[in-house]
Amino acid sequence: MSIERIFGIAGTALNSQMIRMNATASNLANAGTVAGTEQDAFRAKRPVFKTLVDKEATNSGFQHVGGVKVDRIVDEQTPVRKIYSPGNPLADKDGFVFSSNVSEVTEMVEMMAAARSYQNNVEVVNTARELMMRTLDVIKA
Repeated sequence: MSIERIFGIAGTALNSQMIRMNATASNLANAGTVAGTEQDAFRAKRPVFKTLVDKEATNSGFQHVGGVKVDRIVDEQTPVRKIYSPGNPLADKDGFVFSSNVSEVTEMVEMMAAARSYQNNVEVVNTARELMMRTLDVIKA
């Protein structure tokens, strides 16, 4: 496997994990929001990953077979919470508002998992770079 391919595969993973962390940050930022209708309530976003296992998958801007990309971002299907708050200006005629379906605990676990995956791929890049430098040193000697 070429060094360029190792960097490319790790780069696709870094990009995908960054998108995952951004989605989690957005979810946390909207955790306490409310809306006047169930349809308008914020729903947690989750990226769906797709592996790049064949040449057809790489034609959309990704060069390296073996990498990963975010295929799409979907709304989490957990129901939103209905809260009785008649004083809220967004309350419906019955006095209810609808809160997001974001669980702060779940989001923190997602953030930690994404950060760990990101860190692991940074280590792959650093190790490959170090091996490349050692190979150059051997060639020079």
